[in-house]
This record gives sequence, structure tokens and C-alpha cells, in this order.
Amino acid sequence: MRRAHEARLYALTTATACALALLAGVVGAPTRAVMQNLVFDQYQRWKPRPYAFDQPVRIVAIDDESLKRLGQWPWPRERLAALVETLKGAGAAAVVFDFLFSEKDRADATAPADNTPDAAFARAMDDAPVVLGSFVSELPNGASGSVKAGFVAAGDDPTKFLTPWPGLLTPVLELAQHADGVGFLNWRPDADRVVRRVPLILNVNGALHPSLAMEALRVAQGATTYVIKSSNASGETAFGEVYGVLAIRNGDLTIPTDPSGDVRVYFARPDPRRSIPAWKALTPGADLSDLRGSIVFVGASAALLSDIVATPLSPSMPGVEAHAQIVEQLLSGQTLRRPDWAPSGEWMATALICAALVATTWMLAPYLAGLAFAAVVGAIVAVSWFAFSRHGVLIEPTYPAFSAAAVYFTGVSTLYAVKRHQEREIRSAFGRFVSPAVVARLAEKPGALELGGLQRELTLLFCDIRSFTTISEGFNASELTHFLNEYLTPMTDAILDRMGTVDKYMGDAIVAFWNAPLDDRDHAGHAVESALAMRQTLVALNEGWRTHAEADGRPFKPVRFGIGLNSGECCVGNLGSLRRFDYSAIGDEVNVASRLEGACKIFEVDIIGSETTRSEAPHFAWLEIDSVLLKNKTRPVGLYALAGDHALAASDEFADLTRLHAAMLAAYRNRDFAAAVAMAKEAAARAPAAVRGLYSYNLRRFAQLAETAQDPDWRPLIALDEK
Repeated sequence: MRRAHEARLYALTTATACALALLAGVVGAPTRAVMQNLVFDQYQRWKPRPYAFDQPVRIVAIDDESLKRLGQWPWPRERLAALVETLKGAGAAAVVFDFLFSEKDRADATAPADNTPDAAFARAMDDAPVVLGSFVSELPNGASGSVKAGFVAAGDDPTKFLTPWPGLLTPVLELAQHADGVGFLNWRPDADRVVRRVPLILNVNGALHPSLAMEALRVAQGATTYVIKSSNASGETAFGEVYGVLAIRNGDLTIPTDPSGDVRVYFARPDPRRSIPAWKALTPGADLSDLRGSIVFVGASAALLSDIVATPLSPSMPGVEAHAQIVEQLLSGQTLRRPDWAPSGEWMATALICAALVATTWMLAPYLAGLAFAAVVGAIVAVSWFAFSRHGVLIEPTYPAFSAAAVYFTGVSTLYAVKRHQEREIRSAFGRFVSPAVVARLAEKPGALELGGLQRELTLLFCDIRSFTTISEGFNASELTHFLNEYLTPMTDAILDRMGTVDKYMGDAIVAFWNAPLDDRDHAGHAVESALAMRQTLVALNEGWRTHAEADGRPFKPVRFGIGLNSGECCVGNLGSLRRFDYSAIGDEVNVASRLEGACKIFEVDIIGSETTRSEAPHFAWLEIDSVLLKNKTRPVGLYALAGDHALAASDEFADLTRLHAAMLAAYRNRDFAAAVAMAKEAAARAPAAVRGLYSYNLRRFAQLAETAQDPDWRPLIALDEK
């Protein structure tokens, strides 16, 4: 029942954690997006896109040195015209300006109409592959711009998948007419202002506009048309569903996109070989051979011009370099893709992982469950990193990992709470009866608390004070309570310190057993050691009581006890009702131990053990009493008096006593009672004080047997009529 209750509680808490984790995967998209960005940014920092110098993309940078040599920005358009002529002469495949020339040159107002700076710039572009920049705006102006390329849609109309923009800032008409391409310069950073995705096409007032990078690629290839492949295009199985842009064909390149026409940029680290300063490009005779056949971006890298963007690799990358890197990525085909199946796949994987962790945390040992959790998290991260590093596929590890952690720690916390509750139950059930060390070990095996009993071999101890009624008559209630506490506390310690379990207290009597609830291979030996320790404890207590009595001027009578030890199979466990039970032992062997404690009065010794206890703990100093038929028993039991510990048993004096004792018993059993009496007298003189009374009993018994004639069927057996 307890295990079933624990299972229900565990299932409830972990199922709740799983449900919340899966719900978070549905409603927590903004938070997940933030976590995704952090992880994927870190992946890029660990493994940025490698820069290949042989890629035909270069930058002519308007850097601080160029401004120092050639003057502050904006430069006269004649200088830009000279730059176009220079780059055209160097064989550039495309000259791409990362600037918005939306206003005429200031010198145009005073120059002849056919010889203005803008006219010079325009003439330079006539036979050069030049791309200029435009800028989409949220401010409506009704402009649709000068689109230099055509668009062909395959599948659904792409404009409905693209965010509409109401305004467009274009280059001055004179320049736009002479350029081969015009592309928008806009970035679309995330909420943290970091550029991770860039749009390749935008919808401006219902018309499609390409980005600067797309126009650079188109002009360099000499292409005239973009082919936009959307859902429900020929060859695409969408079953009539509308879900977005799939890819854009630009000349010979087919570029996969997300549904909104964006690509995720895979940035490379800055490399000085990628750019040359503008002042150098404008220096007559400069070596510009690296620019032949290249797409050359012209843009600002000077800090004062503030054309910078934040990327996963750098908080301040020049915008012109970011444009160039986009073209590099599109040419290399090294894309970063977040597949459309990724969110649902991650959600389903999370559900399976959580279910697996719920099962393993319940079934496995804590350290194995911890290893399983660590392995699961490691596998999640490994799969995500492998997908990124080998295939450029973005699989989010944070949601499955955090969900797994939430479910695992919920399960562990529940099991810990259950364990603490079990420990409290165990302490409540056993704290008074066994030592703290045993309680701690029991906490690891809570099944021992199941209501019911188990058959197992025990060694039992019964201890009772002799003439306790007479002793108690000399105390009032308070004094009697103090006396019992003073007596029972060290006696209990002697039991608990040797792996014993206190079954119960019955007034002054103590009932204890060994080998339950925890296994104890040497249970008989530990019980005997406890009995000997209790004997020594009583000696010390009597000395203290004697001192107090003498100080109070009252007579003192030493306290004596009897201890019975017996070993055998008993029923042990939590016995009682569902509402109240005690851990106890029952069975015939328990009754035998009780009878042996009572027999101590008859045989005038303080500790008696049965033959089974003596056989399981033979290395102590035992002296055989006789075969005894206990009251209400049909079979005799061999009884032994405990003289002392291992050291006494190994002494020469005890060996001599043992031989004399054996001879005495042999004479008694052979009906030579006179010889038995003589040997009993000699043994009494040699015996330790603890067993000297046994010989007093034997002298009386042997003398009585010698004085009376015995029947022919007499056998050496003592029948006890008292309990």
C-alpha cells in the first residue's frame, strides 16, 4: 500500500512537470527564441564560418586613414566616379555601394547641368556593373522604386508571406537610371539589436525588392530575373496548404529561405585580406589584381561614420563587411537552416525524453538515475552541436534539456520527500528501539516497515530485575521513575550499541532481539556481548546507588537481575493494526527466552542461554546447567550459564573449571551423587562469582538426590514448575 501511494504521488508530480514542460514548448515561444539565439550565437563563436580567400568577394573600405588622406565624408561624386572607373579597370564583376545616395551632390547646384558631380558619377556607371543602395521605411511615401530585375513566382504569391513596407528611399533618379542594380540596405535585428537573419526580398507597396547582397550576386552573374519558389510550386507537396517562400533562384544559385524570405547569416571572423582601404584603391598604379572577377563592396569602416551592426561574433561589425559576408555565405552554400519540422520535432523529443526520465528516475538507483539524466542532457547537446557543426542545421538543445532537468529534479525532489517521510516513519517506529546507525541503515530499506511479519532466525534477550516489587516499595512515584530511567538507559545503550533492537519495556523488564530489522550474521554473539555489558553496567550502577544510600544514611540492598538468551526462528515485523503497530517478535522461541530469564532465580545465576545460543556463540565462557524441561513445554532444553567473555573462556583457570564441571555432570548423570557433591564443592571454590550460585544449587540438588532412592527409569533432567 505504501509503495502504491508513493507511486501515485510520484506519477502525479512528474506528470504535472511533464505537462508544464510541454505546455511551455507551446506558449513559451518568445522565451524559447531568446534561448535559441543565445545557444546558436555561441555555436557560431565556437565554430564560425571559415573564411576562404579565394572567394570572389572584396571590400574597398572607407576607413579612418582614407578619411584622413582624402577628406571627410561625404566625398564628392567625382571621386566616387573615379573609384568606379578604377574598379571597372581592375576587372571587378560588380561594384556595390553600401550607401544611400538619396540626395544630389551639394555641388550640383552651382555646376552646369551636363557636368554636375552626379552626372559624372552616372556616366562612370554607364558601362560598369554598379549596384546602389535603397532603404525601405515605415513612413509611407507611395514610392515603389526603380526595380532593375524581374521577378517570377513559382507557386503561391510570395508577397503575402513578406511583411509589407509602406515607404522606400531610393537613390536620386539620375544615379538609379544608370546603375545595373538597386538593393535595399536594411537590417532586421532581433530585440537585442543583434543581426542574425536578413531578408533577401521585401514587399514594398505590393512590389518585390531585392536586398543589396542579392543584387550584387545578380549583377555579377549577369542575370536579369529572380525566380521565387513558394509553397504549392510544381514539385512541392504542400497538399494545398500555404506556408511561405521556399527558395529564391538568383542566376545559377538557388538559395533556400525560411517562409518569410529570410536567411540566417553564418558569420565568419574578420580577416584583413578581405578588404583594401579606399585611399589605396585610388592611388595611381596600385596593385588591384585581387579584385579581378570579384564582387567589390564599397562602404564605410571608419568609426566616425557609425555604419556598424551587432552580430553573434562581434558587437560592432562594419555594415559593409556584413553585406560582404552574406554574399560569401550565399556563394559558398554554407547556410544555417532551422527546418520547419524542428519545433514540432523538439517538442515530441522532449515528450519522449521526459517520459523516459520519469521511468528511469523511479526504477533506477539515485546515482544511476543521475547518470541517465546526465547522459540524456549530454546526448541532447551532442545532437544539437553535431547538427550545427556538420550540417548547418539548427536544433535547439535548451528546451529539451531544461524540460528534462525540470522533470528529473521534480522526480528526484519527490523521491527525496518520500524518503524523508519514510525516514520520519522509520524513526518513529524504530528510534526508541534501535541505534541511530541502524535507523540510518533502515532508511535505505524502507520496505522493512511493511505491516506484517517475516520468519527469520533471531536471538532474543529477556531481562528482569529480581524482587522489583520489594524495591519499588521503598520509593515514591517520582523516585521510582528516576530509578527506572537511571537503570533502563544504560541497559538499553548496551543493547543498541551492539546492533540490538529493543522490542518493548514491561515495567522494569527489557525485551530485545538481534538479526532484525537488519541482518546480523553474528546475532548470537552480539546478544551475549550485550548481556555481559549489562552485567558490568549493573555492577557500576550498584556502586553508585550504594554510595548515595550511605550518604543518605539508609540501608542498601544490591539490585540483581536475570537475563535469558535464546536463538531460534520467530515471526518479526510490524505487528498490530493499520492505525497503530509496533515492531516486535512473536513465536515459541520468544516464550523460551522468557522462561530462561525466570530460570535464573532457580539456578542462582544472572545469565542463562539456551543450547542454540551457546552453539551459535561458542567462544564465550559457558558452563552447562542441565537438560531442563521448562513449564508448559514438552521437550527439554539444554541450558548454559554464562560465566564470562572470550578472554575468560581462553584462560587456563576456566579450562580447569570446565573439565571439573564436566566431570561433576558426568558423575551426576551416572548416579554417583556423592562424587558429584564433592566436585561441586571444589568447583564452587574455583568458579567466578557470576556462576558460583550454580554450584550452590547443584550441591543442594545432588545432596537431595543422594538422600533419596531413584527409580530405575530416572534420567538426568530438571523439570521446572515455574515460569
